[in-house]
Amino acid sequence: MGSVRLDPELELIVPDTDVAEPEISIVVPALNEELTIGDFVEWCKEGLAKARVRGEILIVDSSTDETCSIAVGKGARVLKAPKRGLGRAYIDSLPFIRGKYVILGDCDCTYDFRALEPFVNEFRKGAEFVMGSRFRGYIEPGAMPPLHRYLGTPVTTWILNRIFSSHFSDIHCGMRGISKEALLRMGLRSQSWEYASEMVLKSVNMELATREVPIRFLKDREGRLSHHKRSGWFSPWSAAWINLRAMFVYGAASFLYRPGILLAALGMALVLPLSFGPVTVGAVTFSLHWMLLGLTLGTLGLQSAYLGILAQVFFDYSGDRTKLWFARFPYTHTVLISAAAFGTGLALTGSLFVYYVRHGLRLTADLGINYLAVTGLFLMIVGFVTFTFTLLLHSTAVVVWRR
Repeated sequence: MGSVRLDPELELIVPDTDVAEPEISIVVPALNEELTIGDFVEWCKEGLAKARVRGEILIVDSSTDETCSIAVGKGARVLKAPKRGLGRAYIDSLPFIRGKYVILGDCDCTYDFRALEPFVNEFRKGAEFVMGSRFRGYIEPGAMPPLHRYLGTPVTTWILNRIFSSHFSDIHCGMRGISKEALLRMGLRSQSWEYASEMVLKSVNMELATREVPIRFLKDREGRLSHHKRSGWFSPWSAAWINLRAMFVYGAASFLYRPGILLAALGMALVLPLSFGPVTVGAVTFSLHWMLLGLTLGTLGLQSAYLGILAQVFFDYSGDRTKLWFARFPYTHTVLISAAAFGTGLALTGSLFVYYVRHGLRLTADLGINYLAVTGLFLMIVGFVTFTFTLLLHSTAVVVWRR
């Protein structure tokens, strides 16, 4: 047995029976799992043998019990790391992963690592990201709380699939595989439970070749408490919130761009036709108040759409979206259009100010010039927001260059 340090806080303990040149790396965090870790390592060995693949088992351990010594004794590599979060454990492990493909999961023997062959087969067929699915496989009675099984996981999976046009059946499944190259390129940032959602969303943004395989999900062993139960009743709700937060953060483009386009179109539909006065459609008269509503919706929508475009650029791994938006918003051309819109709007709004001064600082509510002034305000906002968006869009090129 030997040890390696690439970081003052991390120590890699290598067993005497270490595996050379693995194709698969099984990377799993552990926190006080002495009850199950021995059987888990044996399950991994059995799964690797059935799949006829050379693999290593890397346990990222933050335990205070005998987890480390048991795992090393069974032939696993152990990376001793401070206790600082589930996602951080995977980030810490990256420099120590030797395999071409990585399989992630839990070492509590709830995910059946004796059945690794489906993951290996999909990798060898060209998959870059392989999600396990409990719902397409087997869930042992009592393994998943009813709230998670029938509400939480199905609902959040459905929402993600609708928003991102994906086809997952179980986005919260902890047993999943990814190529090391894709994992490095993905650049995980999440420190805790939300790493799972970050990984799924980034796999969609990166357009990874993705497959899904059925897995077996088993209940906790007698005498073992899950980490959620150890942390108290609020832990599952906290994990759900931080995963939802990750969905909004890493899926910002979808939450902003499409709704923004819809709001901007609705706003323009209310503002522009009323530029010269009220419009009556049937029993409804669209007047200045409707126009002000359109101004508000148009402003919010335009800002949201532009922020959505920037989010697309930030999460653009291929560079295709960035090229598309740079082509649609060339700097000089867009700045000139923005200036023209702002100038036209200023002239229309200025005409109302001139009328106001000439008539003793008084305005009449039914004046047609009021409507033109609101259109002018809208054009000024469009021009200014488009100009600032163009500056930010083209500044992303500087950020990419600095990388």
